[in-house]
Amino acid sequence: MSEFHNLNVGRLWSVMSWEQLTAFWERIDPAAGWYVYAVGEPVPAAPAQTEQVSAFIAQIDALLRKEHQHDYCGIVYADQLDAPGFVKIFDPNNLGVSCGFSDNPPLPGWILCRVPPDDLKPAVPLPEGRKRWWRALFD
Repeated sequence: MSEFHNLNVGRLWSVMSWEQLTAFWERIDPAAGWYVYAVGEPVPAAPAQTEQVSAFIAQIDALLRKEHQHDYCGIVYADQLDAPGFVKIFDPNNLGVSCGFSDNPPLPGWILCRVPPDDLKPAVPLPEGRKRWWRALFD
């Protein structure tokens, strides 16, 4: 198994509140060699540029706060909350059972990781709106 696989199926901690999310983003060094992967898009071959990581964090934060209309976050997970190296972000429009136990848990919408990601091969294509959002960031 790859290091990515082990991180992806390993224990992750949830960012529960919006205040925690704000502090969490500040712990991510955009220059630290992050792969930014939109599940359903081609797997990145190289880490994103510092500016791309910063833009992604700003845009995903805005998207989550707009579309996950709850008084808590609970859809961002990391291997370590104080010094993250692997981050799963669930799409607010495709949550299914993102926490707890499920025989068929939903795939995250996006992953930030410091190791090369594996193709997670989603069963359904990415919605066109998400594709446009993603491509506006990285094309």
